[in-house]
Amino acid sequence: MSGGIEGRGPRLSRRGFVALAGASFAAQLLPERAIAALATDTPLHGISPFGELKYGPGFTHFDYASVDAPQGGTFNFSVPNWLFNQSVLTFNTLNTFVGRGDAPPRMEMCFDSLFSGALDEPGSSYGLVAESVAISADRNSFTFRLRPEARFHDGSALTAHDAAFTFALFKEDGHPSLMLPLSEMVEAVAEDDHTLRLSFSGRQSPRTIFSVAGYPILSKAYFAENSFDASQLKAPLGSGPYRVGRVVAGQSIEYERVDDYWAADLPVNRGLNHFAKLRIEFFRDRQAAFEAFKKGDIHFRQEFTSRVWATEYDFPALREGKVVKREFPGEKRPSMQAWAVNLRRPRFQDARVRRAIGLGFDFEWTNRNLFYAAYDRSNSVFEKSAFKAQGLPSPEELALLEPFRGRVPDEVFGEVFTFPVSDGAGRNRAALQEARRLLGEAGWTPRGRQLVNEKGERLTVEFLTQEEGLVRVTTPFVENLQAIGVDASIRMVDATQYQARQRDFDFDVVLMALSFDALPGRDSLTNLFHSRAADLPSSRNYPGTKDEAVDALVEAAGRADSVEELTVALRALDRVLRARGDWIPSYHAANHKAAYWDMFGFREPKPDYGFPVEALWWYDEDRARAIGRG
Repeated sequence: MSGGIEGRGPRLSRRGFVALAGASFAAQLLPERAIAALATDTPLHGISPFGELKYGPGFTHFDYASVDAPQGGTFNFSVPNWLFNQSVLTFNTLNTFVGRGDAPPRMEMCFDSLFSGALDEPGSSYGLVAESVAISADRNSFTFRLRPEARFHDGSALTAHDAAFTFALFKEDGHPSLMLPLSEMVEAVAEDDHTLRLSFSGRQSPRTIFSVAGYPILSKAYFAENSFDASQLKAPLGSGPYRVGRVVAGQSIEYERVDDYWAADLPVNRGLNHFAKLRIEFFRDRQAAFEAFKKGDIHFRQEFTSRVWATEYDFPALREGKVVKREFPGEKRPSMQAWAVNLRRPRFQDARVRRAIGLGFDFEWTNRNLFYAAYDRSNSVFEKSAFKAQGLPSPEELALLEPFRGRVPDEVFGEVFTFPVSDGAGRNRAALQEARRLLGEAGWTPRGRQLVNEKGERLTVEFLTQEEGLVRVTTPFVENLQAIGVDASIRMVDATQYQARQRDFDFDVVLMALSFDALPGRDSLTNLFHSRAADLPSSRNYPGTKDEAVDALVEAAGRADSVEELTVALRALDRVLRARGDWIPSYHAANHKAAYWDMFGFREPKPDYGFPVEALWWYDEDRARAIGRG
């Protein structure tokens, strides 16, 4: 994930269990036409939203895989991204598929899915547990043929009955990221031990199949005897390349490579997952984690604090050449980093209040004085992509927006909103004067040094965080708001409380970062922006957005029949979201800032659509010996 929250905030990955997808604007087809062309009930070894696959039926491995790399060694790394209910600060459950609890990252590596994606090809998926899929003529039914050799870690067969059970379970009780794409699933049926049929209502997005084919498959027998909740630190029975090893609750977890992994030589896995052991240690303090890296207890980390990157990577191991500090290219996907303003609080329901809060952030001063000029200002929820709205709306965008004239802010139909550029002096007087004016229009008037409404209630804004580094970044923002009479403050809580309050939407403002699929579809957009997710605990609709225009544009993106149509829909959506101000975009960077002990091998260049170092790299015994760690 490129860019970063200073100090390490909540960093989410939309990868799921299919490899991260990327954009390719030279593509000819999007899902509806592509799937229509494939809907012949002919078994397919792979599917692509573009209609063409890079890898044919006889491929032996992905081009970026390293089939001759040595196996073994331990990789102890700081995790740069995570998903579902996972946390990098602590953990209290090993069930990562439910909304409650804090699970350790990379539990997904213990589970296999029907299909798996490629990191050098945008959007495609190839058979893993399923050797093929056949698509019905109406594109509402998908029949997967499962491999008879598929096994769970205890040696029991992984069958279509397990898969059918899993999809039904996720639809009812799964994490919202799993649940929402299954909302239009009518049934999941095991026609026999090796044949699974997923049927949808016809109202699903054409791209839904690309999401759900990458879901993990759970053991029906295991969950017949164990509860599907976050109540225990017991690893669910898995089937993937790794299994849970040693666990110290809340402190560390080890994943051990499965020596007799049933799918090790399948094309989607061959040349990947080289480490014998993956180890993750949990630090609630950023500096403690950095000190562990400097000592060599941690082998790899991505740096998300620009001050540390600029000033603190000057320790003995780095000067001696034992540690490498470098940048890797970011992925070709849109990214979003923004503060969410909680509309469930009545005082934030006026868009002018949200806009005024956003005007309090002086990016230019922050970038120069705190970030060492490492970032660019974000204005869009689709930064680094062609989906970012620019200038005036095009005729095609207007065609989508006109039905909502009078029900969305008027500025949606003019120049797209961008935050003003300050002189970097630390007090952007023009922006703060505009913020004060907007708050006055919204009914907040001065009483002494505070702003109050007609009931005499103060305008309070509390920024919730779990990390000391974010306090440093947010403090100047808070001080600017205080200067215009807002009772602004920062509340730092422990990791467990933070996760619970975020899950239950118990905050005023919270910062979040994530990367989208290369071609964001209805399923991922719904979780963030659609009214269906606004009241669903653990969803990513942190502001609680409920807007008919936003809903309609999310649906339009899901129906897009070409790259051009998708671009129009997402640019129109961007305009509405930026005018609403539910999300206040912050900043972004182009590349991954990474450091590692020089005892690993890897292929270059890295794949364009993902950077799972733990699956791509390997332990190099000669390098390790050369730096005294062999």
